[in-house]
Amino acid sequence: MNKAVTIVLIVIAIAIIAYNVTLVDFGNPFQGDSTIALIGIAASFCAILLLLIYTTAKKIQKKVEEE
Repeated sequence: MNKAVTIVLIVIAIAIIAYNVTLVDFGNPFQGDSTIALIGIAASFCAILLLLIYTTAKKIQKKVEEE
């Protein structure tokens, strides 16, 4: 996967987090649509974490192949 594709996917995940934060009712965060928004926020954080792990693994792989 290209570095540009990874960056675009991270930006999309951040945009999804920002959108879902606007949907959360902070008075009742576990009622109705707020629960779905919280799940979306958690899923986006997981996606970002996986992309960062993938990027780090590719850097390590490249370094090992050079040696």
